[in-house]
Amino acid sequence: MDINAVIQRLEQRDPHDTHFRQAAKGLLGSLDGYLKDHPEIADSALLERLLEPERTVIFRVTWVDDHGATRVNRGYRVQMNGALGPYKGGLRFHPSVNLDILRFLALEQTIKNALTGLPLGAGKGGSDFDPKGRSDGEIMRFCQAFMSELYRHIGPDIDVPAGDMGVGTREVGYLFGMYRKLSGTFSGTLTGKGPTFGGSALRPEATGYGLVYFAQQALRCQDDTLEGKAVAVSGAGSVARHAALKAIEMGARVVTLSDSRGLIHRQQGFDAEQVGELARIKANGGGVADLAGQATGVSYHENEKPWARACDVALPCATQNELDQHDARALVKGGCRWLLEGANMPCTAGAVAVVREAGLGYAPGKAANAGGVAVSGLEMSQNSLREYWSASEVDRRLYGLMENIHRQCVEHGGGDHGGPPDYETGAAVAGFSRVAEAMRGQGIL
Repeated sequence: MDINAVIQRLEQRDPHDTHFRQAAKGLLGSLDGYLKDHPEIADSALLERLLEPERTVIFRVTWVDDHGATRVNRGYRVQMNGALGPYKGGLRFHPSVNLDILRFLALEQTIKNALTGLPLGAGKGGSDFDPKGRSDGEIMRFCQAFMSELYRHIGPDIDVPAGDMGVGTREVGYLFGMYRKLSGTFSGTLTGKGPTFGGSALRPEATGYGLVYFAQQALRCQDDTLEGKAVAVSGAGSVARHAALKAIEMGARVVTLSDSRGLIHRQQGFDAEQVGELARIKANGGGVADLAGQATGVSYHENEKPWARACDVALPCATQNELDQHDARALVKGGCRWLLEGANMPCTAGAVAVVREAGLGYAPGKAANAGGVAVSGLEMSQNSLREYWSASEVDRRLYGLMENIHRQCVEHGGGDHGGPPDYETGAAVAGFSRVAEAMRGQGIL
């Protein structure tokens, strides 16, 4: 199979979709050996079908702000692949949202959801609406306007959205309330809901916890442990904070956190109370600089990233392409031995090449940050059963799912001269093979 020809057709069809082509090239490159061993994949244009969304919905979102002015945003839902189950993936509210971003996220989601082993298809959606600085009333009215169109295209057995950047428990609650009113049903159509109306325990913590569980498995595979390791974390949102908390619980020393304006550094490591204080600061519209002004031993560095600080483990948890070649070289120079992605595609292709050439253990987000969608899948199960599982039960299942994802990556990624397995190839092959088998079994659709 000529992968280059597939990529060339993508470039001709969508020359401006840089993020989607980056994700597609990365996936296809990791699948090269597998595809050569499975020529039947080419028979039904399966790769081409995988890279083309089954359905894309674009719609206008009209709402009224607190001053009575009419505002217009654009809404999207990319229903990428339904071969394994209902479309599943988050909604992102951020000014950067466009079709390119959402298609790349939906493609990553396809492999990630397959890795969980749960019956989940893949999708992604959102809007270019910016919730920062908006009042609670404005956010509620926007969510209601957004759902007044989206509700036609979703359902518990069709498409089950969740939260993502800019969409937390509050926003999911407003979206769910409007869906309930418009559909006349109370169902598990959205995940990430509040615990009083069908949400799962540990859903806000799941992605960060799952990332650290994967890291624990990866280090254990090399007869190592997180205990005592210096961990550099980027971001200050839910994923970053909960990854930091779980790493601290496991005895690691979390030395950095960051936001779009700069980073905070604490050589002896942040403690759980400081991370909790950061959550309160963020909830009130503040940033990481505010914690530096309050906590002992915390320094703030404006317009800097975490990657030049010495660490053993790097966990990029902020956003796509936040870590480039320069940053990767700084990590290598600083003695980093592991890079595990907590965000979706936070490393550029150049950064991944530097990391792999240097022999660092590297785990892509499609495997390492699958904890969020895993617990979303568990929330769907609880909703279907009309049950609510305890935090300890959800945590036990989350750990088992991340353990299984790691096992699949090792099984399909192998090892290199006693070093870490090729997690990038392992994740791609394990996830793709499951989706491909389902697509082939269902015929040419």
